Amino acid sequence: MQEALEAIKVLDIDHLGIVAGIIDEMELVEEVNKKVGIKVKETLSPGQVMKAMILNGLGFLSAPLYLFEEFFVGKGTEHLIGKGVLPQHLNDDRLGRGLDQYYEVGTTKLFTAIAMKAAQKFQVEKKSIHLDGSSMYVHGEYKKEMEEINEVKQSTVKNKIELEPEMKPIEIVHGYSRDHRPDLKQFIIDMIVTGDGDIPLYLKVDSGNVDDKSVFVSRLKEFREQWTFAGICVADSALYTSENLSAMKGIKWITRVPLSIKLAQNKILEVEPESWRESQIKGYKIAVRVEEYANIKQRWLIIESEERKKSSIT
Repeated sequence: MQEALEAIKVLDIDHLGIVAGIIDEMELVEEVNKKVGIKVKETLSPGQVMKAMILNGLGFLSAPLYLFEEFFVGKGTEHLIGKGVLPQHLNDDRLGRGLDQYYEVGTTKLFTAIAMKAAQKFQVEKKSIHLDGSSMYVHGEYKKEMEEINEVKQSTVKNKIELEPEMKPIEIVHGYSRDHRPDLKQFIIDMIVTGDGDIPLYLKVDSGNVDDKSVFVSRLKEFREQWTFAGICVADSALYTSENLSAMKGIKWITRVPLSIKLAQNKILEVEPESWRESQIKGYKIAVRVEEYANIKQRWLIIESEERKKSSIT
């Protein structure tokens, strides 16, 4: 009886069993392996490495990369990640190689491929998508990173090698800070999510001084190269420039017309009282105008809020 008790080994999975089950259901490991490729002698496939990273990230633990395997000590790694997988296999060397593999394939392409698979599996509606950018500020000078970037640029010019967009390092620099921290350097994350539950479908990390107006259309076009999408693209007023509107032929879009455009200012002032009609949302009125800007005919909606109007008067 004593020998039988000693043979029992207890391992935890905690809440990570649910996370692992969802990852398996959306076939993330298989999709990553297909995009990245599997080497014969690898104990862990690229998909299993990514699955382990997700489990670690949702394990409410913040630790350096070299302590990664310690997170899985005492956990049922074979049950969570795959048969034969042990904590010692999840070391920082294997994680580093995995990150290099993802970078070589293209993180945006990989993210979008995984999102497509998940959206299909869980039947996410894609009638409309929303595009926006966020700035992520960081502390530190990042002098070393800037020197490495300059070295890459110089060697590229010298050898006349054109790097793929995904292989070009981003620059952590000062830029327009949405977090109101212009004193800190930053990088930019552009994301496309669905109108159905804000499920992320596309993610692009870029340099901290990138302007939304200059990249939003290219983001939408890159997204459509991987998705068969005929829905409506929604974005903020950064999308609304004459160059962007001309470039978006064949794309259905909704955005806000910025009041920096004089035509928009005039139309707000010229609305006749009889043009207003009640909105389905209580407290709002709508006036409809058909206008032409950048040689493109458009339907403009002018919206008035009763509460906002009262606060402006008082």
